Amino acid sequence: MNAPVYKFRRQDTSAIPTIIFTLLIANGLVFALQQMNPRFLMINFALWPVGEPGSPFAPWQLLTYGFLHGGIGHIFFNMFGLWMFGRDLERMMGAKRFLIYFLTCVVGAGFIQLIVAGMQGGLYPTVGASGGVFGILLAYGMTYPNRMIMLMIPPIPMKAKYFVLFYGLLELYLGVSGNAPGVANFAHLGGMLFGFLLLMYWKKPTRRG
Repeated sequence: MNAPVYKFRRQDTSAIPTIIFTLLIANGLVFALQQMNPRFLMINFALWPVGEPGSPFAPWQLLTYGFLHGGIGHIFFNMFGLWMFGRDLERMMGAKRFLIYFLTCVVGAGFIQLIVAGMQGGLYPTVGASGGVFGILLAYGMTYPNRMIMLMIPPIPMKAKYFVLFYGLLELYLGVSGNAPGVANFAHLGGMLFGFLLLMYWKKPTRRG
């Protein structure tokens, strides 16, 4: 893992920085709307495969799918991960750059999911902010590689860089083996991939003519 990519911005001492707070509220409100009219939101705003007969795919779904969730557990763990790993990143990057980073990871994860869905075939929707959260997890591990993180299962401490590596390899294994049906493992990896590419782009020195 590399050293921190950015210079620190003015510190925001609030428990929940601005963009994370906004994303938490937005996801919560959309989840509430899902309970009232799930069919309408799933058909129009979940991410559907491209080219499948009867698929209601639309371009905006590459973004909107990241604000829909499949249940209480799904939204809870995604929002917990967003809050836990995103707080220090937003304070360091600044609100605007953090939002760009998160949304890029969401869209990138959706793009990878479309490729995988096209190869697998079938008509099914994808929902969830997991691609964005996995992108944040990658940035956290690259920025704070030696911070200690306590795993939930098993409850053992681990450095952030190893935590990211562990989850990345786990998602790859589950995606290849098919041992986690119903989970978009390659979308999670897509969020990490696009996050990494954006971090590397931002890291390049600006050339002046």
